[in-house]
Parts: sequence; C-alpha cells; structure tokens
Amino acid sequence: MTNKALNKEFEDAVKRVNAHKEPFPADILLRMYAYYKKATNDYGRPSSRTPIINAFKTNALFQAKDISEDEAKRIYIDIVNDYFLYRK
Repeated sequence: MTNKALNKEFEDAVKRVNAHKEPFPADILLRMYAYYKKATNDYGRPSSRTPIINAFKTNALFQAKDISEDEAKRIYIDIVNDYFLYRK
C-alpha cells in the first residue's frame, strides 16, 4: 500500500469513528486512542480530569511505543474495520 493510500484509508477510518454516535467499549477506545496518537505523532500528555483515565491512556500509549507511525495507522484502521464489521 502506498503512503498516500494509507493516509487516505487512515483519514477515512478517523472520520468513521468521529461520525459514530454510540459509545465505544472502553478497551477499543483505549486502543484507538493509543494508535491514533502514535499515527499522528502526538505525544502530548493525556488530559482527562480523572486521574485513573489518564493512567489507562498512559498505559495504552506505553504499549504502542515501539511501532512506527505507518504501522500505527494500519493497526488503527484494522481496529476500526473489525469493530464495525463485528458490531452488526
């Protein structure tokens, strides 16, 4: 897959997630959060008002630390596709 195609598919997956109105399961949401942050090269600290949520987000980010941005995009796309495929 070319870089341009990967970026387009990633953007489409992000739009799909943002358009979804129902809540995601917490484990899926944390995985998407970590891979999105890694894919977009966003290394800002989690900013929830709840310390435990920040701890879970930090742990999710730590688990995704050793992958490339492109690999994070691929994993994010897979998570989104799997969620919507098996949700029906």
